[in-house]
Amino acid sequence: MSQSLQFNRRRLMQVLAGTGVLAAGGWPLAGEAAVWPRNLWADPRFADHPFSLGIASGDPAPDGFVIWTRLAPRPTEPHGGMPPQPVVVQWEVAGEETFALPLARGEALASPELAHSVHAEVAGLAPDRPYFYRFHVGGETSPIGRSRTLPLPHARLDRLRFAVAGCQHYEHGYYTAWWGIAEEPVDFVFHYGDYIYETNEKGDNEITYLGNTYPRARRHSTPEPYSLDDYRLRHAQYKSDRDLQAAHAAHPFWMSIDDHDVDNDWAGQWDQDGTPPQAFLLRRASAFQAYYEHMPLRLASLPDGPRMQMYRSARYGDLVNAFVLDTRQYRTDQVYGDRMVPLGPDCSAPQSAMMGAAQEAWLYDGLARSDTRWNLIAHQVMLMNLVYRDTPGGAKVYNMDQWSGYLANRRRLLSAIETHGAGRTVTVSGDAHRHYAGDLVQDEGDGKVVASEFQTTSISSGDDGQGDDDFRAVQARADNPHLKATVDRRGYLLCDVDRAAWHADLKIVDRVSTPGGKLSTYARLVLEHGKPGLQRA
Repeated sequence: MSQSLQFNRRRLMQVLAGTGVLAAGGWPLAGEAAVWPRNLWADPRFADHPFSLGIASGDPAPDGFVIWTRLAPRPTEPHGGMPPQPVVVQWEVAGEETFALPLARGEALASPELAHSVHAEVAGLAPDRPYFYRFHVGGETSPIGRSRTLPLPHARLDRLRFAVAGCQHYEHGYYTAWWGIAEEPVDFVFHYGDYIYETNEKGDNEITYLGNTYPRARRHSTPEPYSLDDYRLRHAQYKSDRDLQAAHAAHPFWMSIDDHDVDNDWAGQWDQDGTPPQAFLLRRASAFQAYYEHMPLRLASLPDGPRMQMYRSARYGDLVNAFVLDTRQYRTDQVYGDRMVPLGPDCSAPQSAMMGAAQEAWLYDGLARSDTRWNLIAHQVMLMNLVYRDTPGGAKVYNMDQWSGYLANRRRLLSAIETHGAGRTVTVSGDAHRHYAGDLVQDEGDGKVVASEFQTTSISSGDDGQGDDDFRAVQARADNPHLKATVDRRGYLLCDVDRAAWHADLKIVDRVSTPGGKLSTYARLVLEHGKPGLQRA
């Protein structure tokens, strides 16, 4: 990477502050003159459409949200086909799609230091309302996006609808499920992680996953990423998908990271290959910066080297208090070599941590203070202490990358839920590439149900899948009495929450190896408020 494009956090903050982007939620104050850099590309003109990667919104608040785009007229080229100069981008927000009467306008700086991405924090809007937004630059206009503000913190809210999705390996399948989400009437989408995959599948026409062979749907265009430019190109390829762009344009997102956003099964400062931590943290810093550059995240999540603030909360009126966790950045290394093994004493080591001390204290304090009708804990990996078998009739094993490898932390979390939120707390996660829905009990307790979990299947990872009658699904139902549903198909989770009950649909696609898969509902489950335990609807 050239010296002019090296990331400099202090310089970036100075530039943003000079433009007024930090004032009034993301636009210059009235009468305030913007101070632009001397090397500004003052009159940009593009041979190709600069908004090739789409637009997005996220991290909503009662008075606004962040809107995102990245200028990349040639996204497969280094630097997206942009010169090493900053560009001023105009944005506007309106209450209707025609933009006849814009409610907010502003300018933001798309700098080469951040791959010419824009993160404009819009404020001053009315609560609990839909809004439309778009960008302009060099005579070009972006597609129109739709977002929504949060209700006021204590406003009565009778209904909340949202989708949960993630794990979207580009080579494993098409993003039919994202098109389905784009069409859903939801208030937000929670992306649990694995937005990109760093690994490249072997073989020309087929891939092998969990012993099964599937047709290869698509192919990564670059080698496994290690540098900042590598990760930028990988993100650009994923962002180019039209179904994914449609989902981002339709709804605000709450984003979170998981392992493949950096490297498979990384934990804290350790990767799976034994790389010295000092070297791995350099790779993590590159991955984090590229992630930020391509996501609708607020400035509070701007990475500082290998550190990025990702755990945060949001209150949807008096109905749902949502806690978005980060279970990668602060965790201790997995025990037993990060394998599928029987439970051992190291699984209960008190020093093993999934969240880190600060995040854990933040979450428990939030649960203790929560006075909403429901609590939502949105995280990355399975909280159920699920029994697996590698082969039919094989030994019972557990996944050390999931909460089963961090049992002391799991017990503390379930105790906090039982004390402050039993009968009104639901967790959602992903990572395992199957739908799992079940109840949460203490592994050393009396079998009392504390809360319920929906582990969401993948958008594409795992290719077409095996349905609900392969040996893994059969053994999971037999060995786990608190498991209520499981199926190996691609799709997403759809939640519909009211004051009396939490309804969830396990949405599946019949195939992703080719475009045009059929979307359906595999199962509907319901949790009645104040009555722990999922039921089939």
